[in-house]
Amino acid sequence: MPVVYSCMFGDEADETAAWLYQKGGSPVAAVFSAISGGDWDNDLSPWQAPKAFKGGSDFGGGADAFIRELTETIMPAVEEPLAAWPNTETGAQPIVPEYSAIAGYSLAGLFSVYAAWTSGCFRRGVSASGSMWFDGFVDYLKKNPSAQPPERFYFSLGDKEKNTKNQRMAVVEERTREAEALMEAAGAETIFELNEGGHFSEPEHRTARGIRWMLK
Repeated sequence: MPVVYSCMFGDEADETAAWLYQKGGSPVAAVFSAISGGDWDNDLSPWQAPKAFKGGSDFGGGADAFIRELTETIMPAVEEPLAAWPNTETGAQPIVPEYSAIAGYSLAGLFSVYAAWTSGCFRRGVSASGSMWFDGFVDYLKKNPSAQPPERFYFSLGDKEKNTKNQRMAVVEERTREAEALMEAAGAETIFELNEGGHFSEPEHRTARGIRWMLK
């Protein structure tokens, strides 16, 4: 059974899980592991960059360190106990992780692409409304081919996201399409979907939609 990792806040995790296991049709055959409580502007950004909004924080560029924490500490802590789950009273069976996948929305969607591209630890991934506008990110993908790209990756965006007055972010659709093309050229099966609405329209549902496609 696959294990899907996603960085998000607790209430977002609950709603995403509901779409995966209750609201979205048949429950997905995967373990959904949500990671919360981090300093996302630091942990999910691949390098330092100015803040995106007034009153926000500059991006700290801590993604490489967080990938190490994720792959060396968090993932073993999640996956190793799954094999110790057999329970003679309830009949529960051990879960053997088939592969690890990563999914994210917004800045976490950017991190999903970066982690899958650089670490080789994630066979599949989702970037829903990912922050592909992030300074220099697509150029980085072009100049640094993935040594072990994922086999399947989902990209999506709201159809109104490119209409923002923030010129830095207005390139998001163009950059997302470029990232999807680069991932496909690297050998991954990909898809790019436009959803109705802006960046903040149904993020949990959009993330779950991507995960469902990714797991097919």
